[in-house]
Amino acid sequence: MFFRYKAFISLVLPILLCHCGEQEAQKSEFVKGDLLYESSMATESSMQGWRMEGPGEVTFKDGWMTMYSENENGHHVFWCPQDFPGSFIAAWEAQHTEIDSGLCIIFFAARGGNGEDIFDPGLPKRDGTFIQYTRGAIVSYHISYYANTPNDPHRQTTNLRKNNTFTLVQQGEEGIPAKSEKIHKLMLIKDGAHILFYVDERKIIDWHDKGAGSMPALKGGKIGFRQMRWTHFRYRNFKVWDIVK
Repeated sequence: MFFRYKAFISLVLPILLCHCGEQEAQKSEFVKGDLLYESSMATESSMQGWRMEGPGEVTFKDGWMTMYSENENGHHVFWCPQDFPGSFIAAWEAQHTEIDSGLCIIFFAARGGNGEDIFDPGLPKRDGTFIQYTRGAIVSYHISYYANTPNDPHRQTTNLRKNNTFTLVQQGEEGIPAKSEKIHKLMLIKDGAHILFYVDERKIIDWHDKGAGSMPALKGGKIGFRQMRWTHFRYRNFKVWDIVK
């Protein structure tokens, strides 16, 4: 019975951290510094250097980039080409264009397990298959901020995980509502080991990494947008700043 209790505590404690432990931070505590990267996401030229993994497609119209998989062939990840430091503020806008189903994730602090660039030719190739990103040769954090899949419709939690151990470290409230057709403003703050995530000024995630998944807190790396194959989202105005200390 004692060991069952210990297993239960080890499972739920990271989730409870959303509500206790560290004093909750406010967005106003983090000041934007130099602009590190900017893309309007409005045209093909504005996405120069971005790399798609998996059968994803992008189109551009009315100042937006729409991402989807033709005939819902497969899941996909679209990577920004720039590496970002261990502390940054990222912001973008997103809107669902087909509200039947889908899932959106932001990967960040992504690097090879030995510190390599994720595009290092020595790393195994990736094709959008989820396990390649969550239990494969790269490490990262990811936040699933929209979740409405056929096997888990209208999931009302936002999950923060640490990879490549796929460790669920915090569950927050619902991010983008399943049936929303509104334009939503997203903000991701990573201040070293401290991670915060906002949807339309609502704080969804607030967590400190103290070595979850038997790894030290992750530092810098790449940012990528992931969608499951049913997803039709459009994006614009992606910007990343450093943080003024």
